[in-house]
Amino acid sequence: MKNVYDFTVKDRQGNEVSLSDYKGKVLLIVNTATGCGFTPHYEPLEAMYRDLRDKGFEILDFPCNQFANQAPGSEDEIHQFCKMKFGTEFPQFAKIDVNGDSAEPLFAYLATEKKFEGFGKGLKNAALNKFADMNNRKYGDKAYIKWNFTKFLVDRMGTVVARFEPTTDMADVRKAVEELLG
Repeated sequence: MKNVYDFTVKDRQGNEVSLSDYKGKVLLIVNTATGCGFTPHYEPLEAMYRDLRDKGFEILDFPCNQFANQAPGSEDEIHQFCKMKFGTEFPQFAKIDVNGDSAEPLFAYLATEKKFEGFGKGLKNAALNKFADMNNRKYGDKAYIKWNFTKFLVDRMGTVVARFEPTTDMADVRKAVEELLG
């Protein structure tokens, strides 16, 4: 059976990285953007990383510009922004696509393992859903990810156990990570 350890991705410099390098760790895999309304998620992500990495936790950050062009910079520009503004230390990989024919295979896999179940209730979430649907219409059945800062939680065996949309409270994400770490 396939799991995240079967995938290879590119780091910011374009080098191949096997996700099997992360075997035995709890992973939170996130598609990000520096110009998004959810960009402040970097702050609780970094806090979680600082607090939990010694317990076997890693965050894998994949910038993506497919949502309203909210990550237009180069890998280096994005990395510098994240380090300077949020002090991020977790691994940041090459900018990727998460939807369409050019979607990073890892994200296509993650999204088929844990499908989109909605942004939640409320006016703000309904508005985001409408905007995301308009943005993603061009990808048809390959619109795997609905918006920036979608997070996938992976257990120590490489199995995808949860999907968190950007509208999920970060305290709930942290709680799920802590439960998985034991």
